[in-house]
Amino acid sequence: MSATVQYAASGTVRLAFEVRGGGEPLIFIHGLGYDRFGWGPLPDALSRDFRVVLFDNRGVGDSDVPEGPYTVGQMAADTAAVLDAAEVEDAHVFGVSLGGYIAQELALVAANRVRKLVLCSTAPGGPGSHPMPAAGLEAFGRFPTLEREAGLRLMVENSLGEHGVRERPELVEEIYRYRLERGPTLAGWQNQAYAGATFDAYDRAPSITAPTLVLQGGADNVVDPRNADLLAGLIPGARLETLPDRGHLMVWEEGDRLAPIVKEFLQS
Repeated sequence: MSATVQYAASGTVRLAFEVRGGGEPLIFIHGLGYDRFGWGPLPDALSRDFRVVLFDNRGVGDSDVPEGPYTVGQMAADTAAVLDAAEVEDAHVFGVSLGGYIAQELALVAANRVRKLVLCSTAPGGPGSHPMPAAGLEAFGRFPTLEREAGLRLMVENSLGEHGVRERPELVEEIYRYRLERGPTLAGWQNQAYAGATFDAYDRAPSITAPTLVLQGGADNVVDPRNADLLAGLIPGARLETLPDRGHLMVWEEGDRLAPIVKEFLQS
């Protein structure tokens, strides 16, 4: 399901967004190189109970690709600008991967805009976090050396993880087709990657006041799963839910399984 595209302005940067469903507002913030079409079934499942806001971060999709590099602070300000354009004063915030960094930053610098926080497949950033696992490092190292199609397939398989590749070959093809159709420019990808590489909320995360749910796949090749334990320990009162064999893209692979967990947390 897709809704009418609208545009927000964050300074001079135009950001594409859409709104689905009704109820308490819930904004989704995606990770490196993914846009508002890259979520799988989760947003539609939650739009039955929430007013879901989906948007394209700067650098991807139908949003502008301004000169970079970008910072997570800029991207958190972009998120606030989308909330403004959607006429949402405060919202539940769901961030995955780089989007989890952006969600943390928003919760730290604009706590009044964040009702509850869901952090999926992400980390507190900085040198205190566990680095990317070896399989992910190898894939990210090979990606720039490959032809576009081969590189995107490698990244899909690395992000989905062994379980998804083995058990859901049709899902590999679905995400691969999405990446071919909606993949960002190299400049957009690199500018976002810089934002992720320079983010550090390790010492600030204990100041997050929003009730927080941490979701993590136990076989994540992109974000070391031990970072979920770090986050849950740093953020006061945070709750941790782990899906043991799932990879970095468990938000797409397990959307129908995650929806009731997220719904229960946000409505409790």
